Amino acid sequence: MGKTLFEKIWNEHIIYEHDDGEVLLYIDRHLIHDLHYRSFASLKSQGIPIKEPGKLFGVPDHSVPTTVKNLKDIPKGEMREAIEGLQRSAKDFGYVHFPITDKRHGIVHVVGPEQGITLPGITLVCGDSHTSTHGALGCLSFGIGATEVEHVLATQTLWQRRPQMMRITITGQLALGVSAKDLILTIIKEISAAGGAGYAIEYAGSAIDKMSVEGRMTLCNMTIEAGSRSGIIAPDDTTISYCKDLPYAPKGPLWDEAESFWRTLRSDKDAYFDKELTIDGSAVIPMVTWGNSPQWALPISGSIPHPSLENDPMLRAEMEASLDYMDLKPGTSLSAIPIDTVFIGACTNSRIEDMRAAAEVIKGKKAKVRTLVVPGSGLVKVQAEMEGLDKIFTDAGMEWREPGCSMCIALNGDMLKPGQRAASTSNRNFQGRQGLGSRTHLVSPAMAAAASIAGHFIDVRNLYKEL
Repeated sequence: MGKTLFEKIWNEHIIYEHDDGEVLLYIDRHLIHDLHYRSFASLKSQGIPIKEPGKLFGVPDHSVPTTVKNLKDIPKGEMREAIEGLQRSAKDFGYVHFPITDKRHGIVHVVGPEQGITLPGITLVCGDSHTSTHGALGCLSFGIGATEVEHVLATQTLWQRRPQMMRITITGQLALGVSAKDLILTIIKEISAAGGAGYAIEYAGSAIDKMSVEGRMTLCNMTIEAGSRSGIIAPDDTTISYCKDLPYAPKGPLWDEAESFWRTLRSDKDAYFDKELTIDGSAVIPMVTWGNSPQWALPISGSIPHPSLENDPMLRAEMEASLDYMDLKPGTSLSAIPIDTVFIGACTNSRIEDMRAAAEVIKGKKAKVRTLVVPGSGLVKVQAEMEGLDKIFTDAGMEWREPGCSMCIALNGDMLKPGQRAASTSNRNFQGRQGLGSRTHLVSPAMAAAASIAGHFIDVRNLYKEL
């Protein structure tokens, strides 16, 4: 029987396998952000060096205020301590570090791919659940916990159990105004937030073939929101073109060798998947979440559902709790929900393609609510400014910020006040995710920009008719 893409990469990285199926995997590249800076003090106290510092890359992002450009401008406290700790450890242990004064810095899951740290066929880990993002480039990537972070630092290996295999095939083609964000929200609504638990998910089909690498990263980024630690897409011409000439990608003859290998990385025709799902990409329309899980999502044309119609008592209770927290009533049209704030950014939607999508919608118009636009890296910021996108945002009355995780997670000063409601391009709408008492609705960059213009949710496809 043939092998899946995931299995091929997994098998190539097995160092040792126990009789019970647990395996020791070799880890090719390790990303670390500021929230794990204490891992180095732990190693140092035990007299343990980093096994392979050349394969470790540090990127401060979660604690970085998006209103500053220098470390000295950050007030003393937890944010500054985390950023300084990561920078100091880079000097002590000799690994690559992208400080906030370096234009290459940004969100770890944006920096990794654009620097060529992420490559097809490798194993890549990071102490962050959205490490699934990197599977868009055809690698085996997943988030790990604090103890596992230390294990990889010390040994360049990790104990794991092989998950089951799931393939989600997206047929057709996404329509104008419909993005990868709408697709992944559709998938999560279909299979639930636990539907991928225990599986590695491979995305395939004609809609994926036509999708940009940026779109694929959005899709894989939110794979964890479907319960799966790992999403993966077979590398193709689009992938290889993206990786070409990136700083940490192979060069010269090594590139030719790598490209030849990457072109073999796809699931065999007779590969076995434990679960298969097919979705018509042409039928996907812009989505909006209404509850406190990404699975509580609906097309923009929909209305808040009635919990009383749900037969499962557990789901019914969850729906009722979500509606109470979100201060929403059953039967309310999604387009009738007013918002206080718009956030365009996060590792889900902060790449140049996302900036362009938002700018296209907002150009020549004015924001009716506070809107933060936060590029995912310094390089994205530079590119957006070269294209004049920043001017489009600021002319509309929006805030153009420095790179960082920003309002995706309320750790860096960017947050909602209690009771405020946001249209957000981030990946999680949990209670309090964007601040105590915050209410978060997940949408695409284009839908977020449309909501900023209207002050409430609208179908962005109607705006495209005016462009």
